[in-house]
Amino acid sequence: MADSKSDPDFLKEFYIPTYIFNDETKTSYVPDAPKFPVLAFINSKSGGQLGGDLLKTYKTVLNEHQVFDVGQEAPDKVLRRVYTRLEKLRQEKDEFAAKIHERLRIIVAGGDGTAGWLLGIVCDLKLPHPPPIATVPLGTGNNLPFSFGWGKKNPGTDRNSVLSFLEQVMKAKEMKIDNWHILMRMRAPKEGSCDPIAPLELPHSLHAFGRVSSTDELNMEGYHTFRGGFWNYFSMGMDAQVSYAFHSERKLHPEKFKNQLVNQSTYAKLGCTQGWFAASVFHPSSKNVSQLAKVKIMKKHGEWQDLHIPHSIRSIVCLNLPSFSGGLNPWGTPSGRKQLHRDLTPPYVDDGLLEVVGFRDAWHGLVLLAPNGHGTRLAQAHRIRFEFHKGAAYHTYMRIDGEPWKQPLPIDDDTVVVEISHLGQVNMLATQNCRSKSVHDGTSSTSHHNGEEDDSDEEDSRNEADEYRKFGAADTFRIADEVDISLLS
Repeated sequence: MADSKSDPDFLKEFYIPTYIFNDETKTSYVPDAPKFPVLAFINSKSGGQLGGDLLKTYKTVLNEHQVFDVGQEAPDKVLRRVYTRLEKLRQEKDEFAAKIHERLRIIVAGGDGTAGWLLGIVCDLKLPHPPPIATVPLGTGNNLPFSFGWGKKNPGTDRNSVLSFLEQVMKAKEMKIDNWHILMRMRAPKEGSCDPIAPLELPHSLHAFGRVSSTDELNMEGYHTFRGGFWNYFSMGMDAQVSYAFHSERKLHPEKFKNQLVNQSTYAKLGCTQGWFAASVFHPSSKNVSQLAKVKIMKKHGEWQDLHIPHSIRSIVCLNLPSFSGGLNPWGTPSGRKQLHRDLTPPYVDDGLLEVVGFRDAWHGLVLLAPNGHGTRLAQAHRIRFEFHKGAAYHTYMRIDGEPWKQPLPIDDDTVVVEISHLGQVNMLATQNCRSKSVHDGTSSTSHHNGEEDDSDEEDSRNEADEYRKFGAADTFRIADEVDISLLS
């Protein structure tokens, strides 16, 4: 289709006329409605200069009114305006607008943080026909694009590259993935600012965290409760600490982080300097997960039960998609015997379950590079709860969808609670190279196939109301003016 991609007949399948976006008079001749109308949201500060270049190219290929820079106008405002306009036209019996409304797709270009921003908005706006989303990899890790076959390397920004991507959007299939709600509760500080709680600096991807209303039954006197959501993973421990060091360094010296390869190299060096390849020497056991938190899980429609965390585990990952740290799959594919005796399944993205995986140190993490390698499989859960009490550590590190923060821990009899629960689903667009698997793909959960690991497994063989279930995007998906959105990656 190399020649036909430049054909006007190809581009008209994505093109949305200007009258759809404003009160401009509708022309007398209106062509057939496009089969794949798109809105493109681009973080012009992602990928160094790539985001800005990509924005310019999309505006020349499509109608500039259907291409948006997320740094100039918040996506929730755009979507509200567009869908309000489409509904008005639909009420006026405009069949062209009705078909745009029904067929609309979204392209988001940026890091995982930018993609998560759009996903959260689409979830919370509760649109009548939620548009499926395609992701352009412009960040460092690019776990979301990689999971659905869009690649993990930063793309070209020329016209042909954009046309090739649009061709993929045309051929892509829709696929549902689970959303996960996260709630965090901690005691309010006695002094200073508490929104967010000082000295806590919530990362930008936690934009959906907001103070629970005073009438919310989840409030406790003297505590503040924050909430948000994620689509890929929540992690705690050594991996989040390395990520925090990387983001801190990038914040101090942004000029050094303009290239994906340089970013990844810096990330690897920080992993070494943090001491995680000799964790037993540089990191006391008091910072191991089992010493920091009591962990409980709930299966579907079950009851809370304690989750045993091996003493040596220094990092825990709650995973929704089969891509972590730039494309690694910590869960792998359990063998038929494990699926039967431990009630484990492959990592489906729409089964309402999180895969909970542990790691001892960086060497353990390198196992993922080997064929059939995986971390310590701890559980699959519909809900998971971490309770942090006073201990030897004053803080730990947490991360959701690539965005880390330094989390203070109790210093007296207080408790910090982090609870994750299933929220619902959102539509993604996936290519034929999609790595994510659906429970509806038709494969047997207990079948043996080439590529499974054998049955040997060291440690893991031993082992709701609407107000509550809300990301907060419709009202609080706001990124402050002073925030540099280039950090959303």
